[in-house]
Amino acid sequence: MRIMGLDYGSKTIGVAISDPLGLTAQGIEIIRREDENKLRKSLRRIEELVSEYQVEEIVLGFPKNMNNTIGERAQKSLELKEMLERRCGLPVIMWDERLTTVEANRTLMESGVRRENRSKYVDMIAAVFILQGYLDAKANPGTV
Repeated sequence: MRIMGLDYGSKTIGVAISDPLGLTAQGIEIIRREDENKLRKSLRRIEELVSEYQVEEIVLGFPKNMNNTIGERAQKSLELKEMLERRCGLPVIMWDERLTTVEANRTLMESGVRRENRSKYVDMIAAVFILQGYLDAKANPGTV
């Protein structure tokens, strides 16, 4: 059973996929959007990836504010969740993604990726962190 992780941003959607056993997450792609309000091509690409990887569940990053409130970005993520459930017919789990982009940037910096190149990868790495957090919590339900 493969699970897809998504990091939904205003201009990009980072995509990660689990291995067939659901143990590890690997980044596979960044879907770039020309306009934040136009999601048709992005949704089509996600559907293609769902089919290609035989995904059975989607984990979508939920960017809550640090005080646990739901802001504009989190509201847009909830709207994307509804669209994904309708189009893909799969369950979409919202996963707290606070600080994943910070963590992704730190990882890229520590890996020696130059500042000007980090933006090419940060959303995909953030999707990996979102999905891996979910996979770890699923494997060890009492620890999170």
